[in-house]
Amino acid sequence: MTCTALLLVLISPAAPAQPLAVRSATLRNGMKVLIAENHHIPRAAMHLFYKVGSRNEQPGITGISHFLEHMMFSGAAKYGRGEFDRQMEQQGGNDNAYTTADMTVYTDWFPSSELEHVMDMEADRMVNTRFDPEAIEAERRVVADEQRTRFDNNNLSLLYDRLNSTAYVSHPYRWPVVGQAEDFERWSAEDVRNQFRMGYGPNNCVLVIVGDVSSGQALDLSRKYFEPIPSRATPPPVRTREPHQDAERRVVIGRPAQLAVALYSFHAPAAADADYLPVRLLGAILAEGHSSRLYRALVGRGQMANSVSWSYGLSLDPGQLIFAIEARSGAEISRVEQTFAGELDRIAGAPVSDEELTRARSQLGMNLYREMKTMAGKADLLGKYEIYLGSFRKLFSVVDDLERVSAADVQRVAKAYLAARNRTVAIMLPENGEAARELSE
Repeated sequence: MTCTALLLVLISPAAPAQPLAVRSATLRNGMKVLIAENHHIPRAAMHLFYKVGSRNEQPGITGISHFLEHMMFSGAAKYGRGEFDRQMEQQGGNDNAYTTADMTVYTDWFPSSELEHVMDMEADRMVNTRFDPEAIEAERRVVADEQRTRFDNNNLSLLYDRLNSTAYVSHPYRWPVVGQAEDFERWSAEDVRNQFRMGYGPNNCVLVIVGDVSSGQALDLSRKYFEPIPSRATPPPVRTREPHQDAERRVVIGRPAQLAVALYSFHAPAAADADYLPVRLLGAILAEGHSSRLYRALVGRGQMANSVSWSYGLSLDPGQLIFAIEARSGAEISRVEQTFAGELDRIAGAPVSDEELTRARSQLGMNLYREMKTMAGKADLLGKYEIYLGSFRKLFSVVDDLERVSAADVQRVAKAYLAARNRTVAIMLPENGEAARELSE
């Protein structure tokens, strides 16, 4: 059985033995609830997706969404400071959270017998999270240190930050999710409370439960703990649109490093756009695995690079298709760039082969299958597709949608999005000695 066929059996609603039946409901306060029963082990994953992230910030308060994620663990009315983590650990579970440009997600993993208990804790902090001044200042220092460490000790993080801030000139995607260091001391406790009131209403949340639960009971408990919470005003629409880029942008930095790294970014469609999957296939054909065009040209026969990778994630607004190349010691970046540009011209100039298209579909399908293997992975994807694509059901048609993308579609999007005028380049060159010390200060 091929990877694509295997994925169809596992997640397609058309498959005869489809194991992931999802019950969907909307509570009276507007909260969306998705429940998928999975009785393989007596555990459950519960994820809460709040549709607020760094995209919903303004200059001067960047990083406040990520900071609020930290503050959500500072205690609430019923479960005080440290109690959420302690209670989860005591019952054999664990919890975590992450913030992106578009949303903030809280993840819980626990014995399914503790579902009501976990719902009680999550509902408590949805309403009653504490914002004590002392806790805010203590957490502000923690997050500031995290931000400094991220850029001071990680060359690649710094390079991606420079790429991002160069590729975008207007849209909120231009600042990092962790925020800009100069903003950390500017926003106040009231700013944090306002962000909480704006983003953490039940009507701005998607609750996903996957595991050894009864969907009927889980829905009843959702109504018991979350439905009494009043809805709130949701974040105002993000109206800023990134202007069309009409010339290549470039930034070069020097850092103490062993090898040069080059990042190439191209503005690309949002997840809900019809071109999203064709661009995904384009990225996979160019840089997914050892059979990809860029790997063979740069790492294989070219012997100019150690690695080639790509990224193109889900986003609410137009995002970036990014290629990352780590050059070999002694390799000239100019030769790397020339070879890279030649491969882009080649894929825009002629249709890809059926073999390449089939392989890319299989690779993307297999990647999705790997994410779907765990309860947490299922919960994460269901929530993301509900938010980014407008319906979790789109997850179950991905394989069929990939099959409908033709070689002509791939060539068309290559011409449209890989043009040099749409490109932003960020290059890190190794620096040594006194120059390296000056650059790192």
